[in-house]
Amino acid sequence: MKKKILLIYPPSPVLNREDRCQQPTKELLVIPPLPPSDLMYLASVAEKAGLEAKIRDYSQGGDYVKDLKEFQPDYLLINAATPTLQHDLEALKIAKEVLPDVITFAKGAAFLTISNDVMRDCDALDVIIFGEAEETLRELLEGKNKSEILGIYYRENGEIKFTGQRPFIENLDEIPFPARHLVDNSIYRRPDNNKVQAVVKVSRGCPFHCFFCLATPVSGAKVRKRSPENIVAEIRECVEKYGITNFVFWSDIFNIDRDWTISLCNAIIESGLKITWSANTRADTADFEMAKIMYKSGCRLVSVGVESGSQYMLDKIGKKIKLDDVRRTVSIFKKAKIRIYNYFVIGLPWETEETIEETIRFAIELNSDFISFYTATPLPGSRFYDYAKENNLFDKETSFENAYYYPAVNTHTLSRDRVFELHKSAVKRFYLRPRYILKMLFKIRSFAEVKSYFTAGINLLLRR
Repeated sequence: MKKKILLIYPPSPVLNREDRCQQPTKELLVIPPLPPSDLMYLASVAEKAGLEAKIRDYSQGGDYVKDLKEFQPDYLLINAATPTLQHDLEALKIAKEVLPDVITFAKGAAFLTISNDVMRDCDALDVIIFGEAEETLRELLEGKNKSEILGIYYRENGEIKFTGQRPFIENLDEIPFPARHLVDNSIYRRPDNNKVQAVVKVSRGCPFHCFFCLATPVSGAKVRKRSPENIVAEIRECVEKYGITNFVFWSDIFNIDRDWTISLCNAIIESGLKITWSANTRADTADFEMAKIMYKSGCRLVSVGVESGSQYMLDKIGKKIKLDDVRRTVSIFKKAKIRIYNYFVIGLPWETEETIEETIRFAIELNSDFISFYTATPLPGSRFYDYAKENNLFDKETSFENAYYYPAVNTHTLSRDRVFELHKSAVKRFYLRPRYILKMLFKIRSFAEVKSYFTAGINLLLRR
């Protein structure tokens, strides 16, 4: 009889649980819930090892206790995130009450710094998977001796043990495609046109190690890329098996390798697959020829991590870009007819009223299609977290529960409450401009887009 594994996003607040981001979606505009891609990869690994797998994203609904009783898993794996950690760990306790013999695993960026503490305080957790999980999970399910499995925390005779860091997976093509047959893909839709979209993870790793970001601690400094042929094969499966033609190409940094980017675009074009996709980009790695071929292959939106409109702030956080780089990149993608989604971060340690005003004005100057103003969140594992602790920027009420929306720390000169007020003002000043509203009205092509923009507008007006 096959053993069973249940892989879950716990019944916690809605959160995009990709380890580098951990974004709550309730309070953030234009951030849709994304499918549990990490669980789908791991479910494929489990199925390949001969287990029966089930995936549940309880942030989208479902009866957790009923599923435990009916499915009777031998193993339970949760993705635990810093903003919802206590909620997430409760799911393990519930599982042990319902099924005392279930073996529990947890993974996630929350464990970059606090694995020992969590293992000590949560008896219901049997194993923490530290780092990339695919190979580690396979070895756990195959019954390999825990002491010989790199990348785990576990207990032995009451003592917590760590087996050491597992090397990153060099050949990402060896990872089986995500088990999309185990999720309701129709739940996960684009925020603009409401069409179903899939996440295809095309690379891992980022060499820049930005002050506030978890990409490098989570995935390493070396950029490991899947082959264009392997990516296109997954896209083809999505189109032909699931009818999905809209994609997010997920990476820590998409177009750092120009030749690879162009090869991927050419492979999509040559495949004959008619798809639409989006990806992220740095502000200093794009050129018009690249943008043109991206558009030809189906790219209709790029996200650009600008972070600040103050050159002083960019220099302080080691972003290694100039404001003119951003202006040039935005101009290139506009010329190529690709929509632009800019990210900004407000409330980093050296932030002042003046630098925040510079950021708001720069965002308005760029006049891109979409914007997210995040409040700075020093998630454990980032350089920002270490700096905030060393400089006493946390206060007694610090919490990560409203990450990226309500500030987690003070700046050197501004309180959390003041940063929050400036954050709300920034969002409204950008989105409620008549020029912006008219521009977006002219770009609407369907009723679904009308409905999505109307809903976003109401949410914007009702923001606390």
